Amino acid sequence: MNKFASVPLSRSSCAAVSLARSKRRSGRRETPPSTETPPDGYRRNIFTASRINIPDTWQMPQGGVGEGEDLRNAAMRELREETGVTSAEFVAEAPYWLTYDFPSQARERINRRWGTHYKGFFFKFAGKEEEINLLGDGSETPEFKDWAWLLPERLLELVVGSKKPVYEQVMKVFGPFLQADAEEGDRAGQNETRAKEHAEESTPV
Repeated sequence: MNKFASVPLSRSSCAAVSLARSKRRSGRRETPPSTETPPDGYRRNIFTASRINIPDTWQMPQGGVGEGEDLRNAAMRELREETGVTSAEFVAEAPYWLTYDFPSQARERINRRWGTHYKGFFFKFAGKEEEINLLGDGSETPEFKDWAWLLPERLLELVVGSKKPVYEQVMKVFGPFLQADAEEGDRAGQNETRAKEHAEESTPV
């Protein structure tokens, strides 16, 4: 039996959002954690943000699920509330729940005994970066101070240690989607390059 198949009822439910964008970008945002850029500007990366109250750690958008709320809708709502993003296309849902235990210091601060169980959702960002607004949609108090597109391995280096095992599992689940999308982007870039070369060869001088 998968150890993530069931969780104690004392845990809260949380929807964690993996938002990826690997399409060609007209501009490149320079953020503190630098990222590697594959050829032609395509990126196999994840939207990540640093918390206002813990600025040295980075994480994906996440948030609580309301009673009776559809999980996918909860994930999209949290994404909108925390980042202002509405141009997100659903790609995949993790097939099982993941558990995360709060560190002892956090338990005292937020007055919770155990932790949270996560359900991961993978979305592709289909909008422009100007849409990203860490003030969110105005319905909730802002949680983040900065954001970046990070490679999965870089995100695992920057996430708080107690969440790392959960993030590793999330990346394993969604890794194939990221890789497939990156390969599609590479092929598109190669086709565009070949088209330009053909046009140059066909242009009379």
